[in-house]
Amino acid sequence: MFRTPLNLFRVLAVAEAISWTLLIIGLILRATAGLAIATTIGGAIHGLVFLSYGATAILVAKNNRWTVRPTLVALVSTVIPYATIPVELWLHRTGRLTGAWRVDATADPRDLAWHDRLMRWFLRRPWVFAGVLLLGILVLFIVLLILGPPGGR
Repeated sequence: MFRTPLNLFRVLAVAEAISWTLLIIGLILRATAGLAIATTIGGAIHGLVFLSYGATAILVAKNNRWTVRPTLVALVSTVIPYATIPVELWLHRTGRLTGAWRVDATADPRDLAWHDRLMRWFLRRPWVFAGVLLLGILVLFIVLLILGPPGGR
């Protein structure tokens, strides 16, 4: 399913937009029907997808060797409702989502960097990578839950 950076990025961009919808529905239900639990559920789903999209944007940016500008645009798009979809379309149209996962070193001197070697090691072991990434996202999610929601309670 995620055989290319494009596939993974596209799925998370759409999931991020859907999670915004859930959060907005939760906010409306809290305001109109007094259902605070709707915001809690929508917010938790959105938060988890938000962090997953951010991790995916960094991974794809590293794999596809984006410059700082498209990387920041992808990361900033997470905080603007529904912005991940047009950003994904822009990145795809400009060729920044083309290509395969870089699992093998090339003659490019950047492939000698420790972080490139580490990324390739993980990309060759996708189940290990998915587990470590998921664990990291969950730990960050739990820490953020302990700190409290954005804007306080």
